[in-house]
Amino acid sequence: MERYFKRKSTHELTESSSAPKKVNNSSKEATLGINLEDLPTDPGLRFRIWNYHPNVREQVRMAYIQKGPCQPRDYKFPKKTLAGNSERRFNPAWFDEFPTWLEYSIEKDAAFCLCCYLFKPDIGEQAGGDAFVRKGFSNWKKKEGLQGHVGGPNSSHNKARINYEALLNQNQARSDCQTLLGASIDSVKFLMRQGLLFCGHDEYETSNDQGSVVGLLRFLCDHSTDIKAAASRNSPETLKVTSCDIQKEIVSAISTEIVNIITRDISNSLFSILINEFLDMSSMNQMAIILRFVDKGTVIERYLGMVHVTNATALSLKVAVDDFFSSHGLIMSRLRGQTYVGTSNMHFLIDMAKNHKEIMGLFTAVAYVVKVVGTFVQCRDTLRKKHGVLVLEALNTGEFLRGQGLNEESSNFKTLSSLRTVFSFVIDVLEIIAEVGSDSEQKYKAEILLDSLQSFNFIFRLHMMVMILGITDDLSQAFQRKDQDILNILNLVQICKKQLKMMRESCWDSLLDQVSSFCDKHHIEVHKMDGMFLTRGQPRHKAQVITNKHHYCVELFYNVIDLQLQELNNQFTEMNTELLLCVACLDPSNSFSAFDKLKLIQLARYYPNDFSTTDFMILEDQLEKYILDMRSSIGFSTLKGISDLAEKLVETGKDQVYPLVYLLLTLSLILPVATPRVERLFSAVNLLKNQLHNQMEDQWMRDSLIGYVEKDILDSIDKKVILQRLQHIKKFPWK
Repeated sequence: MERYFKRKSTHELTESSSAPKKVNNSSKEATLGINLEDLPTDPGLRFRIWNYHPNVREQVRMAYIQKGPCQPRDYKFPKKTLAGNSERRFNPAWFDEFPTWLEYSIEKDAAFCLCCYLFKPDIGEQAGGDAFVRKGFSNWKKKEGLQGHVGGPNSSHNKARINYEALLNQNQARSDCQTLLGASIDSVKFLMRQGLLFCGHDEYETSNDQGSVVGLLRFLCDHSTDIKAAASRNSPETLKVTSCDIQKEIVSAISTEIVNIITRDISNSLFSILINEFLDMSSMNQMAIILRFVDKGTVIERYLGMVHVTNATALSLKVAVDDFFSSHGLIMSRLRGQTYVGTSNMHFLIDMAKNHKEIMGLFTAVAYVVKVVGTFVQCRDTLRKKHGVLVLEALNTGEFLRGQGLNEESSNFKTLSSLRTVFSFVIDVLEIIAEVGSDSEQKYKAEILLDSLQSFNFIFRLHMMVMILGITDDLSQAFQRKDQDILNILNLVQICKKQLKMMRESCWDSLLDQVSSFCDKHHIEVHKMDGMFLTRGQPRHKAQVITNKHHYCVELFYNVIDLQLQELNNQFTEMNTELLLCVACLDPSNSFSAFDKLKLIQLARYYPNDFSTTDFMILEDQLEKYILDMRSSIGFSTLKGISDLAEKLVETGKDQVYPLVYLLLTLSLILPVATPRVERLFSAVNLLKNQLHNQMEDQWMRDSLIGYVEKDILDSIDKKVILQRLQHIKKFPWK
């Protein structure tokens, strides 16, 4: 047999036995027991490339190509005694002559060829094996041996070199793609965080409006040599990375990662949902969903997404919520409450008042006055001379001219009060605009506003709403505090009801006197209450014959106050009030003075799925020990609200000592009530859903919203996580 097959040497047998062995494991690297980071650099210590399993052989080649040939230029090469007692050693200048393939092994004091090591076919020693792959070349006396190894165009070395360069170019393209993709991810994250648009109207290379992503990439190219070099090569693969489709995939990957983080945080926790409805440009109903849950005693509120609903019926909303839960892996049995925040706690009264047509007209006119007067700055010098310090205070500190917060009840109160205070100033501004406005349209709108504001109807509505909002302002501010004092809120609700009833019964005459006095001061005609009221927009013969007193007193004054009282009763029903009174017994303020064991047991009865019959008996005992422990512990004496209490219980480990009490706290904290944080989340959604964003594809728009609203999670996501998620997308060049 030895006539046909050459016997392996002892060295080859040892090398073969020490090659990577296959073991059973799902990971390919683990399967072969290799770590690409630990591959031997010295060519004399490497395993033969053909000893690696075919599944990882390409990865090994790629790793060696990235490292490049082993060329220890600063090494002190040893001398070797050759025939004729001449001493020779490796000449480092040869690295410059053969820079792409020549390697030197310190271990074997021999030269090797990287190209041939990686790509020369495994045809065996007996079929013309090459010393530059296995044993190494060390005849330093014959430099021509290096050139002889290269050979002619069809030599084994040149064939291997061609394969080497092809993989090198592929690796370069991959590296460029990942460099540009990383820059694209940074750009997209920045745009998502700022709520900016991605694409431009014309993305051709000669266009001045190629979109924000392309603009940011150009900026990064100017400030990073790596990104600039990758972009300058302009391979088809790198051009794909900046395309609109890839931008969508990046946004989708970021959105998916944010949602996954939120759902992982929720895990098996109890939670509630708060829902708000929006309309897009096509008037389709959309539903924004926020989840509230407790994590280690801290209340967390997260925006999870937006879904389309066919209509606003209860059945349609239920189907949409069920589908949403299913797609996000949320467990319906962990849901402990839901609410539709069409009108939130903090401005439900003003929203109810706006249901009255004339009150809605008042706020529409005021909003437009704020816009016109606040932006018309050309006349400030003239007005300063006329109105002095009052105007300066209104301009610099008043809520009115800054136009802030017309969505919040307290800000509405300040806006209307400010308008009443600087009414003469506003009229002067509108008169100037009507005279020297920038165009005819602006002049005409100013004249319309002048007619509207200088009317008894407007002045009456203005004074009436200032009086009503003055009564409800304390309640509104109580709702906006982070730690809402439930007992104080319930007390303020009762006070508001009493004051509104007193206003209805005894304040008509005083209100009318205020309005008449204000009109006389500003030369506005005062309506006689026994005169006939004329309805605008209707012919006299069709209009209902009523007196001014009936209209202003009954249809406006009484009607608006009744709407406020009705809404307070709807929001704070007997059952809701009882539930809130039970929750208030958990308040740790004033050494747990509000504690009531019976009411807390009643609170537990509202949640039959969370408390069994046995739990009620255990809870009674836990509450007795709990209150003694709390009142005797100094660390719990300075707490202000139940959220502080929950965090302190977790911090001290007493949530495990009193688990049923902590469960009551958790259930109380996730009550679906619109807090300031929830209001800000929904406001952020509403802010981004402008005309330009609504022209984006639905999914792209929804994905962008999540990143914009949940900025803290967006900032925490590592770029490598997004790159790994994008690896699974087939349209990327390296797939």
